[in-house]
Amino acid sequence: QVLLLDSGGGSVQAGGSLRLSCAASGITFSNNCVGWFRQAPGKEREGVAKFFSGPGSPSYADSVKGRFTISRDNAKNTVYLQMNSLKPDDTGMYYCAADRGGRCGLPVGFYNYRGQGTQVTVSS
Repeated sequence: QVLLLDSGGGSVQAGGSLRLSCAASGITFSNNCVGWFRQAPGKEREGVAKFFSGPGSPSYADSVKGRFTISRDNAKNTVYLQMNSLKPDDTGMYYCAADRGGRCGLPVGFYNYRGQGTQVTVSS
């Protein structure tokens, strides 16, 4: 059974920072794809950042490039999302998601396994 536990959300003012964490059991992040997506009321689900399976550089949505950094601690089987220079448009529920094999070619918002979500609220 795959379980993802994401945490670290909160309320900050514009320009502030947050770090989200996602710990997993039942799936090894270093060998599979993992990332973050967000969902805000009235907006489409948006993939934010992800690692493809194996080594290699992550990919980012244009809206967060230069501000967000995804990282992976293989020893802890945990993925992080460091979010800096936050904007009100970044407000939403953030989900960690993971998958295996050919499904890694899908957008991260369509991965099979996801956490329960953590709320990020950025005020102006």
